[in-house]
Amino acid sequence: MPESDGRILQRSKRGWMWNQFFLLEEYTGNDHQYVGKLHSNMDKGDGNVRYVLTGDGAGTLFLIDEKSGDIHATKRLDREEKAMYTLSAKVLDRNTNVELEPDTEFNIKIHDINDNAPKFAKEIYFASVPEMSEVGTIKTALPGMDREVKENYQVVIQAKDMAGQMGGLSGTTTVSITLSDVNDSPPRFANHSFRVTTVESTEIGGAIGRIKADDPDVGHNAEMEYSIVGGHDIFNIITDQTTQEGVIIIKKVLDYENKRDYEFRVEVKNTYLDARFIHGLQFKDYATVKVTVEDVDEPPVFTRNPYIIEVHEDTAAGSFVGVVSARDPDADNKPVKYSIDRHTDLERLFNIDSVNGTITTLKALDREMSKWHNISVVATEINNPRQTTRVPVFIKVLDVNDNAPEFAMSYDTFVCENVKAGQLIQTISAVDTDEPLVGHKFVFSISATNPNFTIVDREDNTANILTQRGGFSRREMSMYFLPVVISDNDYPIQSSTSTLIVRVCACDSRGNMQTCNPEVLPFSDGLTTGALVAILLCVIILLMIVVLFAALRRQRKKEPLIISKEDVRDNVVSYNDEGGGEEDTQAFDIGTLRNPEVMDANKLRRDIIPEMLFPFRRTSPIKDNTDVRDFINGRLQENDSDPTAPPYDSLATYAYEGSGSLAESLSSLESAATEGDQDYDYLSNWGPQFKKLAEMYIGKSPDRET
Repeated sequence: MPESDGRILQRSKRGWMWNQFFLLEEYTGNDHQYVGKLHSNMDKGDGNVRYVLTGDGAGTLFLIDEKSGDIHATKRLDREEKAMYTLSAKVLDRNTNVELEPDTEFNIKIHDINDNAPKFAKEIYFASVPEMSEVGTIKTALPGMDREVKENYQVVIQAKDMAGQMGGLSGTTTVSITLSDVNDSPPRFANHSFRVTTVESTEIGGAIGRIKADDPDVGHNAEMEYSIVGGHDIFNIITDQTTQEGVIIIKKVLDYENKRDYEFRVEVKNTYLDARFIHGLQFKDYATVKVTVEDVDEPPVFTRNPYIIEVHEDTAAGSFVGVVSARDPDADNKPVKYSIDRHTDLERLFNIDSVNGTITTLKALDREMSKWHNISVVATEINNPRQTTRVPVFIKVLDVNDNAPEFAMSYDTFVCENVKAGQLIQTISAVDTDEPLVGHKFVFSISATNPNFTIVDREDNTANILTQRGGFSRREMSMYFLPVVISDNDYPIQSSTSTLIVRVCACDSRGNMQTCNPEVLPFSDGLTTGALVAILLCVIILLMIVVLFAALRRQRKKEPLIISKEDVRDNVVSYNDEGGGEEDTQAFDIGTLRNPEVMDANKLRRDIIPEMLFPFRRTSPIKDNTDVRDFINGRLQENDSDPTAPPYDSLATYAYEGSGSLAESLSSLESAATEGDQDYDYLSNWGPQFKKLAEMYIGKSPDRET
């Protein structure tokens, strides 16, 4: 091809000489597997050419002889792993390493051999076919395959390569075939007679037993429905969807005393039917159920529930209200007692006879306070108090005309000073807490001799108050009290008198009230009658208070010190004379209390419990002629020896009259002499402490009285 410089380029001839390389997989020889030979025209056979191999697996899988160019595979190759390898060959000068030929690529293709057997994607396959399927659905070999006879089948399938020719490889897998269910089997009772026992106290809706039929089908094909043939008044049967059992339940209360045995037939059938299999088969079955009722101790039963009793409100305490009745439903018919639950009769208005159930009143009833009374009566078996029954008793209190009508409200009524006769000043109405059957009818009236006002009954339970005259004056009378008699029409007739207060007010020409305050009268005109009456009442009250105060003062007389001569010795005389105080030490020598000789050396400890408790005993009376010192010493020793005495220091006071007292005994109880034989002059020598006593007795001396 010519170029711009005029030279002609010529293509050089390639110097490679080599074969197409093919290699069989899975070589089983002991030596390296020969692949092929590379040869270049530059190789003169003198050993100056070196062959170099690069690319896929060069140096590992494939080796080349540098001198001869022979290529060998070092390992067994698998076409299924890699089918072709691409490599590059170089020709170098052994001495200078200069490339003698350009690089060239070549492929080594791996030829396939039949070294892999067919392999299924799964070890086990699962399949399903309805039972009783026709031949050909999944190439079934047997007709009428029944799931109830055998449900699962396993089939081994073999796959061969090379179209099944000799030398080919094969692989197998297992196919698990399950026959799916169809409703080809009817339900059947294994036992066509069932016996159920229950107690009569079973509640309505409670289950008393279960029955079950068998169906070899599964799933919804085995779902069953139970029913009582012809129905039943006492029992019903429902289906437990979980267990497919028939549950027998109670529709009405059982009574052992009334009926003890029942019998009925139960039908069972499939809920879902397959039209292909109903020909010639009856997909239902029957069984007989016998129920036996057992007796239990039942609580009493009232003849009614609830009781509604009516009683008039004027019924006195202890009156008859009504009767409740209950009986023991058991065959023994045990006696029953009655009582009222006091939580329902907090006011204790009623009582009940525990034997016959008669209800009476304990207090009088008032319909206006409560129209209904709701109490609970309890019936209890006497032999078994745990068996009780309650019944509500509603007592309606009937109305009796025992309340008189009265004003419906408080009226603020006034009359104008310039009013004319016949003027309407107020319309009144009445109310009555009673409720007569025919409704209220009130009659209003006032005294016919009232010169100021009159009343007109409107025949609708209201009345108008009219003036009889004109010219009212606040100065003469600022307020009028109008008694109005209101009567009802029930029996007995009740009436009451209500007072209507009418004020006299100043009004304008149109009758509008301006003021109702009474006019202030001048002092010269004198006081009104009301003021005079009030003043008179105040004076009377003051006089009564003065008289009462004077009477109380007279009763406050000081009683004499001595009531009579005969009572002097038999009475304790009180007088308020001050004693001598600390200087009064003549009765005994106080120094004897401080004498250590009287102390007991063997005093018991009081901080611990004594080993032996001594019984408490009193010291015998002190002998005559024993002075105060011996007396106190004896008492002190007695107190120290007392194990029951407190452990702390205490003060004991004794009243003992020494034998050396000049006054001797002051008591006259044992004196044999009469009052006239005594000489009391020595009392004046005892000092100021006995001055009052000396005055009393010396002054009574017979000699002095003479």
